[in-house]
Amino acid sequence: MSTRGEHLLHADRRFATGGGTVARILAPAFEHVLDRIEEGIERGGIHMHLPDGNVRDLGFRSAGPAANLQLHSWLALVRLATSGSVGWYKAWTLGEWTSVDPVPIFELFSSNAGPLGDVGRAKGPFRWINAIAHRLRDNAPRNARANIAAHYDLGNDFYSAWLDQTMTYSAARFPSPDASLEDAQRHKIGMLLDRLNLKPGQRLLEVGCGWGSLAVEAAARGAHVVGLTLSTEQKAWAEQTIAAAGLSGQIEIRLQDYRDTNDRYDAIASVEMVEAVGERWWGAYLDSIARNLRPGGKAALQFISFKHEFFDHYARNPDFIQTYIFPGGMLLDEPRFASLAQERGLSWEDRESFGEDYAETLKRWRIRYDLAVARGELEGFGERFHDLWRYYLMYCEGGFRGGVIDVAQVTMIKS
Repeated sequence: MSTRGEHLLHADRRFATGGGTVARILAPAFEHVLDRIEEGIERGGIHMHLPDGNVRDLGFRSAGPAANLQLHSWLALVRLATSGSVGWYKAWTLGEWTSVDPVPIFELFSSNAGPLGDVGRAKGPFRWINAIAHRLRDNAPRNARANIAAHYDLGNDFYSAWLDQTMTYSAARFPSPDASLEDAQRHKIGMLLDRLNLKPGQRLLEVGCGWGSLAVEAAARGAHVVGLTLSTEQKAWAEQTIAAAGLSGQIEIRLQDYRDTNDRYDAIASVEMVEAVGERWWGAYLDSIARNLRPGGKAALQFISFKHEFFDHYARNPDFIQTYIFPGGMLLDEPRFASLAQERGLSWEDRESFGEDYAETLKRWRIRYDLAVARGELEGFGERFHDLWRYYLMYCEGGFRGGVIDVAQVTMIKS
């Protein structure tokens, strides 16, 4: 019996997904949701087969993503209208809607986020229930390790089966369209480290060190590195990698919360770790950077942000990712976060975004994941988990392609 990853599959037990007896009775009346979606699609469209056998085209008034969708039950619209992306995923798992390629559906909702308004967001008691459930998984010190373990401790064998040789689980930067994923990840790491102008012998703190690829590259440049993680699996892999590279004398991996660090470093790097912090802890995260960075020192940050004009709606409505994939997580509202950084004497400079590169990274991960499943390399995980993971990769790819989420690198200098 498959048991690995079951905790993620059952994560919605605290969340509202828009089902129930009353919803089933009223489901056919929710056909009007299609009218609201039609009104809100300014770019692209959906070619939709309906449960009653009819076919309807929504949108297609201007160029944009073209999606094909088979709606097998009106209940899927109930779930979407009441529980947003959490309900829409639940509907997919139950076969209430299908698509040969769901990515354009997610891209369409992302690129039309403004005019669609609250169509894809939880409402009323469903929103309150989900907000409370999300708050209970807040990344306070007492919860942080369990939240990290829920995702990153699925097993090093799991991640190594579909990540590239660098074991880098963040957006790559492709120097050319035909670059390999490994080369693109090394290119990303190099560009981030270039921001720091590290000199041999300088001390680097990496907040959220993953499986150690950036620490190894920084040490190869002559730096002495301390890497922080809350994942026992990542720490074990990173230490083996470091030892194999002969760099044990230059790199120390600590199983430590960023809030517990108090030292002085010449530079700090952090790649897509702040999304695991949560809005409540942004200040504490930046306090840690300011506290540990020497005056004049540089911090290089890679982060994922949600479009500023829609952030408040996003923050009030825990989505599919926060429910099933990253408990306690929250993307950044860049203007607010940058303002908090500046209040702590940290500048916000040389921002470069590369959202399309993240979409390509996710697409390649999905291809590699499917190959790993086909080769039988993911032992202990069942088909329901594989479906969850594919949906997660497709959902994120569509979000980046549509532009409502973005990834960027930025340099902060301590005054």
